[in-house]
Amino acid sequence: MSVSAINPNPIPTPSIQPPDIIRCAYMELVVTDLAKSREFYVDVLGLHVTEEDENAIYLRSLEEFIHHNLVLRKGPVAAVASFAYRVRTPEDVDVAEAYYKEMGCRTERRAEGFTKGVGDSVRVEDPLGFPYEFFYHVDHVERLTQRYDLYSAGELVRLDHFNQVTPDVPRGRAYLEDLGFRVSEDIKDSDGVTYAAWMHRKDTVHDTALTGGDGPRMHHVAFATHEKHNIIQICDKMGALRISDRIERGPGRHGVSNAFYLYILDPDDHRIEIYTQDYYTGDPDNPTITWDVHDNQRRDWWGNPVVPSWYTEASLVLDLDGNPQPLVARTDSSEMEVTVGADGFSYTRGDETDYKVGSQL
Repeated sequence: MSVSAINPNPIPTPSIQPPDIIRCAYMELVVTDLAKSREFYVDVLGLHVTEEDENAIYLRSLEEFIHHNLVLRKGPVAAVASFAYRVRTPEDVDVAEAYYKEMGCRTERRAEGFTKGVGDSVRVEDPLGFPYEFFYHVDHVERLTQRYDLYSAGELVRLDHFNQVTPDVPRGRAYLEDLGFRVSEDIKDSDGVTYAAWMHRKDTVHDTALTGGDGPRMHHVAFATHEKHNIIQICDKMGALRISDRIERGPGRHGVSNAFYLYILDPDDHRIEIYTQDYYTGDPDNPTITWDVHDNQRRDWWGNPVVPSWYTEASLVLDLDGNPQPLVARTDSSEMEVTVGADGFSYTRGDETDYKVGSQL
């Protein structure tokens, strides 16, 4: 790991190579009312039920062939129990366990898996306080790609990414780069403060992102649609159901990632992004795009303001005992404070003739 001189608390790099992570694969959410959550994720968003019982619902998106992309588990406190990644081989689960043990992280291994449909897995409390899971063995289920009889106008087709809130983005970025993630885009200022970073294993803009704030918390989990009209249909459906107050932000187009987006809140205020039309990042020399935090178009390409709750609210995450992790306060500048009607420096056009749309390194 290359450790910046300004980082007094670097995360050590293990001596072994990291596990070969393929992609973000599923999230386990703890919800307080399983029936209300089922109505939201199945009846409103149209995710497909693989299996369910009185304590949990296992959901997948249209194009998925593994058992689930989302687990809703009933519990007393709304939180995230797992950010789960699939690895390339069964041996990579062994590697993940050894990798985190060498870092001094708490780990738990279950040959039978932590959820239905997933086999041998290891969960860890990672150096940032997040519950990460790594697995290979999984039950295959019917891929619904050609089940046009089930396809809805707002169909969710893939799990796309996670977004994590952490107080020290450069520290987290260095740790994830050691783990094999690559940075596609980030947001900084002229003083060198990093506000967010987008990091990927699959060939899209991100499998996870780090957002600066009090953490560890889960900012959102994102599902992709085929087209932006699918997202507009979700907005129309929520309006028709008189739940438009659960639309937090959007629809719109991001500057960062170029994706069309919508942010909505589930019955426990877990934030879900509906996302489409980002870009390919698979070349080894794919450039990193750095945005100025004062660029009005970084978060919304059309220059629309970001609602304050999007910066301040996020979901708790659990330790391996199922208890909420305590929060560590961010001490660096807050993106909301420096950009939401506070500084007077935000811009769409630069001082010269060009538009300020980020720089490629």
